[in-house]
Amino acid sequence: MDIKPCRNKWPGTMTDRERFNNQMHYRPVDRCFNMEFGYWQENFTLWPLFVDNGVASNEAADRFFNFDRIAGIGGNTWMHPAFPSTVVEETETMQIIMNGDGLTAEIPRDGHDTIPHYIKASVVTPEDWKRVKAERFQRDDPVRRVDVERIRRHHPPDRDYPLGCDCGSMIGRIRNMLTFEGLAYATHDYPDMVEDMVETCCVLVEDALDQILPHVDVDFATGWEDICFKNGPIVSLDYFTRVIVPRYKRIGDKLHAHGIDLWYTDCDGDVRPLLPGFMEAGINCLFPYEVNSCVHPAELLKEYGKDLRIMGGFDKIEMIKGKEAIRRYMESLVPLVERGGYIPFCDHRCPPDVKPDDYLYYLDLKEKMFGMQ
Repeated sequence: MDIKPCRNKWPGTMTDRERFNNQMHYRPVDRCFNMEFGYWQENFTLWPLFVDNGVASNEAADRFFNFDRIAGIGGNTWMHPAFPSTVVEETETMQIIMNGDGLTAEIPRDGHDTIPHYIKASVVTPEDWKRVKAERFQRDDPVRRVDVERIRRHHPPDRDYPLGCDCGSMIGRIRNMLTFEGLAYATHDYPDMVEDMVETCCVLVEDALDQILPHVDVDFATGWEDICFKNGPIVSLDYFTRVIVPRYKRIGDKLHAHGIDLWYTDCDGDVRPLLPGFMEAGINCLFPYEVNSCVHPAELLKEYGKDLRIMGGFDKIEMIKGKEAIRRYMESLVPLVERGGYIPFCDHRCPPDVKPDDYLYYLDLKEKMFGMQ
């Protein structure tokens, strides 16, 4: 279904690519880069402005709101083939499933967004990992060959939007496969196994970058970890520094060799203990930067200066409170947008608790404050 935009694109005198690169490198811009991270799945069935206009995905919502364009590419840097997704058991309200990471989990039958209750992992011991690695993490798997020419056709060098290259996950997806508790135990019980898993992830990312970076003009790098919660990281800082940071550095060296000096990672929770290691390795941007489990973005940007960038950081809890709270919080972000290296948007997927009218007010206010004057 064709999506008709509900609002005009913010006026500007620069391309989206020029604007993004200038803003994230503290150079002059015509206006703020305009983007959002997306919405919970429930928003697409509960918000009338989505339902009435056939908007059923985050990609469609980006077109509906006419945001600036930003795109991403990458290779297959994780498990292949995935475990078969199957329903193991059903009750009136719940399903017990096996997911693609090999986890047996309990989820609600109605499909609403929630963190699954994990029951069992397929990888627990080094013997489990040896088998799964041989079956599902082969470097020479044909699926790991990147179709560079196809990427170049879809994202030509003269494009007018920024393009990111995925640098995978060194430990976050391992957490997905082992579970939160499983990873915590494994780093103590089987540290060599976990390090081999991290090394495997790193090598697969390096293989993809070696295929892509010499041939595609990339603006920034991306990653995904999600290894923090409100009390900090779920792995010890010592383990993170000894095992994970050196792998980040290897990836960072490849990026820097191809002129890529902006690298964000998606890591929720209180990331402050990990920031020195991130930045030492070249990860210099946080995305989508959750506020409630950390601090207002101004505090981190003051502490790290222009070495750090942040994308996101508009407190969704304040957005839920309504227009006056939205206005107050937006005003607190003005100095950050003015300094550069910061792009404001909801600090994770926008939840359905936000009233659609308040969300439209938020978009209008953001344009009024950060669009062209």
